[in-house]
Amino acid sequence: MNTIDIYKGGCKKCGICIAFCPRTVLSQGDDGFPFASNPEACTGCRWCELRCPDFAIVVHEDEHTDR
Repeated sequence: MNTIDIYKGGCKKCGICIAFCPRTVLSQGDDGFPFASNPEACTGCRWCELRCPDFAIVVHEDEHTDR
C-alpha cells in the first residue's frame, strides 16, 4: 500500500488533490484538510502530488505495488 503525506503547514485546503484523484483515495476532513480516506485504492499515479500548487502532498510508493 502506498503512503500519502499531506503537509498541513503548506496546504491551503484548495481540494485540487481530491478532485484529480482518479481512484477517490482522498477526502476532505472536518478541518478542511485532505486526508487518505481510502489509501488501499492508491495506485501511485501521483496526480494529487503533481497537481498540488503548494507541493504539500507526497506519495511514497510501496515497492510491492503493481501499477
